Amino acid sequence: MARLENPPSAESFLPLTAVVFEILLALSGGDLHGYDIMREVEGRTSGRVSLHAGTLYRALHRLLRAGLVRELDELEERVSAADAANVDERRRYYALTRLGRSVAVAEAQRLASQVTAARQRRLLKGSAS
Repeated sequence: MARLENPPSAESFLPLTAVVFEILLALSGGDLHGYDIMREVEGRTSGRVSLHAGTLYRALHRLLRAGLVRELDELEERVSAADAANVDERRRYYALTRLGRSVAVAEAQRLASQVTAARQRRLLKGSAS
């Protein structure tokens, strides 16, 4: 039997680009289709980050190939039966994989340590603990 390679570690994907981290953050709240990912990012960042369709779908394609997100194929995976009538089946829905969530957590921890260092150097206000 062929030996399976060890899956990549979350840290092997770091650092993430800002676009990739924004997409993973959006999907950490639940499954979304592309347009809703764009709206969630823009809303959460108060318009400071605006993803364009080409940028979003190129990034999603890379995330799919890397195994950080997956495309949901079945309507039942996306919504309850009661909401099925409101789903546009032409839309592609995306979800974080377990690895994708681990990568998002690792990146958040990496960024948090940078913020801590910035506070220690008095670049940001706040405790320097």
